[in-house]
Amino acid sequence: MTARLCVLLAALMGTVLAPTSVGAGAPKPNIRIENPGQCIAPAEEMRRNHMEMLKHTRDRTLRLGIRGEKASLNGCIECHASKTTGSVLGPGGFCQECHAYAAVKLDCWDCHQPKASLKTTGMAGVKP
Repeated sequence: MTARLCVLLAALMGTVLAPTSVGAGAPKPNIRIENPGQCIAPAEEMRRNHMEMLKHTRDRTLRLGIRGEKASLNGCIECHASKTTGSVLGPGGFCQECHAYAAVKLDCWDCHQPKASLKTTGMAGVKP
């Protein structure tokens, strides 16, 4: 292969593999911490690992009866629930905003009830 052809191929590959700006203008989720305090971990760690923290806490609570863990669903709700609705669900709800943005199913509420009534959060069809 000639050097000229290699340069051409490299340029084409760079064009094909280069990141595009499609979606760059997509609106970010509108989240607020309603009751700011000291979170149990930095925001970036929580974004990436909150589900693992909650899963391990769930397992210890259900199987071993350990309560009062550092990462708990109730603790999250206390800090992140809307002052208006008392819930992390519904339009503008802390959990719902991020999960909708990331297209991730929020299944905590299949078993657990957010602070606000199910009617208020638009989750009337979900079992408490």
